Amino acid sequence: MNLSLIMDLIIDIQYFPSITLYRNLYKFSNIVFDQYETYQKMGFRNRCQIAGAQGVVDLSIPLEKGRDQRTLVRDVRISGRQPWAAQHWKTIVSCYSRSPWFDHYRDELAGLYGRRFDYLLDWDLACFDWSVRALGLGIQVGLTERWLKDYPMTEAEDWRGRLKPNGKAEGVGDTVRYRQVFEERVGFLRNLSILDLLFCEGKNAVKYIRSS
Repeated sequence: MNLSLIMDLIIDIQYFPSITLYRNLYKFSNIVFDQYETYQKMGFRNRCQIAGAQGVVDLSIPLEKGRDQRTLVRDVRISGRQPWAAQHWKTIVSCYSRSPWFDHYRDELAGLYGRRFDYLLDWDLACFDWSVRALGLGIQVGLTERWLKDYPMTEAEDWRGRLKPNGKAEGVGDTVRYRQVFEERVGFLRNLSILDLLFCEGKNAVKYIRSS
């Protein structure tokens, strides 16, 4: 029996996660987001990275109490004082309006960015749900019921803190190569948000994340 196929993947919540995460989902039966960890900055919890004409573009969600708060992830609130969703959507349109598959996803994503979310956890879960549906993946999604420092190695694999906004993924392999919008200008940008792969490859994106 291949134990990896019946294990859970424990990971921090992320805003339209990087391609590396999706490439590894096939190893696990479920993905479980840790809602009881204390919020930590310098991760993808409130940030995703896309490709722009000058290189990597960070989309960062403003939070009540700021990035240095010591609050459980489930209780982190999005700041309502800034029109961040409209700004993020405007940036996405600017970066990807000429990509091959942008129009295919445009209306659904515009609707998502038009909804109001008070909590970061709810927004990140909505983004992940949209992405797995767009990819046609049947992964089961859950939330932790309590905080644990460590998980039994025979039951779950702990990726909390492994995927970081620096183009690197600690101990989980490299990203896949595909044709990016601004590749001729800025070179290939690694480990971007799944949005980049979807806009560039569309329905073929799932073939890329299944490749090894």
